[in-house]
Amino acid sequence: MFNIESLLTIDKENLLGFSKTLEAEDIPQLVEWLTEENDKLRYHSLLLLEHRSEKYDDVYPFWDIFCEKLRNTNSYQRSIGVMLIAANVKWDRKNKIDITINDYLKILDDEKPITVRQCIQSLSKIVIYRTNLHNKIANELISIDIMNHKSTMRKLILLDILNILVLIKKHQTSEEIDTYIFKALTGGLLDKKAIKQIEYML
Repeated sequence: MFNIESLLTIDKENLLGFSKTLEAEDIPQLVEWLTEENDKLRYHSLLLLEHRSEKYDDVYPFWDIFCEKLRNTNSYQRSIGVMLIAANVKWDRKNKIDITINDYLKILDDEKPITVRQCIQSLSKIVIYRTNLHNKIANELISIDIMNHKSTMRKLILLDILNILVLIKKHQTSEEIDTYIFKALTGGLLDKKAIKQIEYML
């Protein structure tokens, strides 16, 4: 068992290795620290839980707590919920994501652009394991109105959307996905570098 002081002294690049040494009683403590006001403590706890989820299923039992965060009034807590749910879909043998997905996708309309981006980016971990949700996710992404976001965020959000649609397209495609990608590449919002990036992925 470790304490707050020891967690705060761990360098960010060493958190992955440290996550492999966690003990059973450490997980609920880290989940509790996700609500701390200390930014570094909260962030390190999040990273440790994310890293832990890559190799072990002992964060998954806290799924319902992460779902509650999706409805939190604090945008950082909503982001935490999004990221930890996505990180644990690989362990979701109870298929809880099938129920959670509606609340999850509501974050695509979040008032905070950074939270929207984190939601879209985290979908990459979901579409790998849940092909049954591809159509639902694709439809929600396609329906996002990029122009509702400030101009500095539009290109970034569009690229996030395209990255997920390309992942989905590798398993199954649709006329709607193909049309969206074509319009995105020819619509003038993306620069040449971004267009080449997406074309390379295709």
